[in-house]
Amino acid sequence: MLPFEPILFGIKINVHLLLEYLAFFVGFRYYIVLRRKSNDKISSNNRLSILIGAVFGALFFSRLIAFLENPELHCQQGWLHILNNKTIMGGLFGGLLGVELSKKIIGEKQSSGDLFTLPIILGILIGRIGCFLAGIKEFTYGKETSFILGMDLGDGLKRHPIALYEVFFLLFLFFYVLKLYQKKSMFENGTLFKIFMITYFSFRFCIEFIKPNTFLILGLSSIQYLCLICLVYYAKTIKKGLVYARKKLYVL
Repeated sequence: MLPFEPILFGIKINVHLLLEYLAFFVGFRYYIVLRRKSNDKISSNNRLSILIGAVFGALFFSRLIAFLENPELHCQQGWLHILNNKTIMGGLFGGLLGVELSKKIIGEKQSSGDLFTLPIILGILIGRIGCFLAGIKEFTYGKETSFILGMDLGDGLKRHPIALYEVFFLLFLFFYVLKLYQKKSMFENGTLFKIFMITYFSFRFCIEFIKPNTFLILGLSSIQYLCLICLVYYAKTIKKGLVYARKKLYVL
């Protein structure tokens, strides 16, 4: 029965918050393991600067994009709610901008994203399990539906379990990127992170249509506009990928 709120020693456990902390811990530990096993060309000091840039960029944009999802409602709820509200989409794109700004400041030319890719996917996956268990208490649920996968997420209505859809998508993406990571010498530095961002933001653009969003101009939500901005940002990579795919199909 959702939301899942177990009681331990008379205390109600916030499973979603617990899994958020676990996502950060597991993701960071996984990053440390991968870095130890890799031949990282970026110095420890520069890595630290990049991480700091990513954190500050993620903190700002995760709250900005979350606010833009429903500005009128968030203004009514007050500043404390605005500061606590966040979205992973804003965090990812803000982290990307923070990293790029940090690299310009410190003069780092090497691509830094590949080492973060698998830990990020794993962290989001764990967090989404928490979102699913939170039911309608987190805005990761879908519209009402008669579809066979519709579930009661806590309000007595059959809804698209969007967080669960995302869990399965991220599982597939994790193992796909892991396979590519094992052959990373075949790719340019940064390719795996670009594949993740393009794939994940494309998925989120599509799945936002089955969320009860506040849609803005042209029937798109703030997150969908962010997805489009991200895809434009990676336009050269997308074009390069399409040319490569067309050559492969031509050979077949």
